[in-house]
Amino acid sequence: MSAASKVFEKVRKEGRKFLLEPEAKAVCVEYGIPVTDFSLVKSEAEALKSAEKIGYPVVLKIVSPDIIHKSDVGGVIINLRSTSGVKNAYKQILRNVKKHKPKAKIVGLLVQEMAPSSTEVIVGAIKDPQFGPAVMFGLGGIFVEVLKDVTFRVAPVTKDEAREMISEVKAYPLLKGYRNLPLADIDTIVKILLSTSKLVMDYPEIKELDLNPIMVYKKGAKTVDARIILE
Repeated sequence: MSAASKVFEKVRKEGRKFLLEPEAKAVCVEYGIPVTDFSLVKSEAEALKSAEKIGYPVVLKIVSPDIIHKSDVGGVIINLRSTSGVKNAYKQILRNVKKHKPKAKIVGLLVQEMAPSSTEVIVGAIKDPQFGPAVMFGLGGIFVEVLKDVTFRVAPVTKDEAREMISEVKAYPLLKGYRNLPLADIDTIVKILLSTSKLVMDYPEIKELDLNPIMVYKKGAKTVDARIILE
């Protein structure tokens, strides 16, 4: 059984409807989707050790089967640049969660690399009742939230379709290095779209998948947040 299959099996056995972020990122890694370095920790000492290993700056996030939207409960602190910053953030997140979700089961905290800023894109998937799994692409930030600048293809997606998806969004010129923006690695985005397509075809129980934001660089990319919801 593959590592991804073990994750989905565990989630099913526990009666959960979504993967914890470290589980979602582990699945991404198996499918060749690039993610930020990360580590699940259970204590402040482990958090400090992981932060040193990953390298500053880092991000701390709560990991709980009872919390989907971490920011809503103060469960995310970014841009931590020192051991004292990590110590304070570790305690603060636990305090925040206890205040907002006192009965939440806490699995641990996620220590992850703070990805350097760059052009943000979103890759996602939804299960359409009529057509089955469909893959989505768009530019992140305001382009998704305000302009709804996204495009879809029914899975499985071919390499040509992936390239079409990228070129179809209105904000495509930004990926080509518009003005002072860096040129984005289109080949890597294509690979992420193809990997996402394969993932949702392999696991038809996936209802929603959200990789957002993905920081795309001149060479390579890093998925900052990964969310997978099951039927």
